[in-house]
Amino acid sequence: MRTAVIVIGDLGRSPRMQYHAVSLAAAGSDVDLIGLEGAAVMPAVVSNPRIHVHRMHDRSFANRAKGGVRRFVFSSAARGIGQAMRLFRILMAIPKPDVILVQNPPAFPALSIAWLASRLRGARFVIDWHNLSHTIAAVKVGERHRAVKAIARSERRWAKRASAHLTVSTALAEWLAREYKVKAAVAYDRPGDAFVRPSSADANALWEKISKEANLGSTRLPMVVCPTSWTPDEDFDLLLEALERAERQLSRANPTAGPQLIVFLTGRGALRESFEARAARRNFKAILVRTIWLEPAEYPALVGMADLGLCLHQSSSGLDLPMKLADLRGAGVPAAVYDYAPVIGEVMTTGQEGVSFRDPGDLANLLVAVATRSLAPDAPLGRSRAWLTQHPAERWSAQWEAAARPVLLPERG
Repeated sequence: MRTAVIVIGDLGRSPRMQYHAVSLAAAGSDVDLIGLEGAAVMPAVVSNPRIHVHRMHDRSFANRAKGGVRRFVFSSAARGIGQAMRLFRILMAIPKPDVILVQNPPAFPALSIAWLASRLRGARFVIDWHNLSHTIAAVKVGERHRAVKAIARSERRWAKRASAHLTVSTALAEWLAREYKVKAAVAYDRPGDAFVRPSSADANALWEKISKEANLGSTRLPMVVCPTSWTPDEDFDLLLEALERAERQLSRANPTAGPQLIVFLTGRGALRESFEARAARRNFKAILVRTIWLEPAEYPALVGMADLGLCLHQSSSGLDLPMKLADLRGAGVPAAVYDYAPVIGEVMTTGQEGVSFRDPGDLANLLVAVATRSLAPDAPLGRSRAWLTQHPAERWSAQWEAAARPVLLPERG
């Protein structure tokens, strides 16, 4: 049994597809894991002899957003054509796969090339729907742009040609059934085994390393961790406004206290540099704001050290779920989640997995509560802490066996 797992994105920043690869290998399949160059993959992938990683060079289009919509569309198309050629060469060169599993988004060029390779090599073609490509494109160029309409038609076409489908939410599965007339199995994101509360020794060692690099001192402040991809579907304006409000509240209450809270924003992406400049101009004193990049082995420990996890995700479709919620759940860390759509209710109940917020004022109050450690047991964050302690998270392996394995390996399901 052999499976090709494809993500047209930075492979190291695609945890769900890496988890698929690890689970498939554990089920006895050899796996060709294919994606773009970039961040290191997780240790569980590196150490698995059944997983063969193929990184594709990705031509840089750092300035493609400059020059307007037409330039963006043209450069994106040129980039996609290059990716298509490289992906096709890999899929025709690797040993014959029995299944080709491809992440969507992006639909172009992943779906067409994966389908073509599946026909030429006699493999099943399975799509794992994380969101909708055409709604993501609409955020950048507008929903009426002809490129968005073309992507939507393409998504529908390849959806109907796939052998099977997985999705990250029930809402997305229902949309696919209604709009594309295809049936998808829901495989929720769940935390990997690395996402747990770190030991005191591991937490202290990581803090010592981070504090030296960021000049934070030896005292560990109350900590908020915000995992981010630095993409337009995350509201950094809302965060900056909330930080300003929290700064004013903390400074008024204790003007000589110095830093009372640290907020880490992890990851890399296009909007990071702009955010760093805007945050620096505000000259926060009661709150330390730091952007940080961690290796795969260190990131789970930082998440587990947090007093609060922050999710700024605003879905382009209203149908997807951010995987960072699963990571926080695994580490037993309450999440503060922007309430962008009813789909959030599939994985979070206020006072259990975390709390939701809708505006900067709501978020500022949460930041102040963490900074002052005023988390009353009967308040939502206090209830969440207690609930998470009493209800250990379901892990990815269990969810995969129940929901994804029957789709990907039906003869063994």
